[in-house]
Amino acid sequence: MANRKRNIQMKFWISEEEKRLIDEKMKQLPIRQYGAYFRKMAIDGYILVIDHSETKAYIRELQAISRNINQIAKRANATGTVYEQDITDIKEVVHEIWQLQRRTLLSQP
Repeated sequence: MANRKRNIQMKFWISEEEKRLIDEKMKQLPIRQYGAYFRKMAIDGYILVIDHSETKAYIRELQAISRNINQIAKRANATGTVYEQDITDIKEVVHEIWQLQRRTLLSQP
């Protein structure tokens, strides 16, 4: 016990209704351990949960677009010339990036 980071144990009693309310609140959070939940609530008084799903989707799409640009650059380096179609493809990809940014920014609360 001496080497534990948290070496003080706290115990308290709650009613069935209080437990039900705590469980309901915990279902809304990514926290599954009572100890972590109680520590966070006792110290900070609230827990902020941020949904990163839109940001992750945005990053995935940017990665796909980046791969397209890399393929165009490899083709240009391999042939030593830049074709009209390569310029058109890059313009389309840049347009996709702008559209993606606009959708992402407009969907933010």
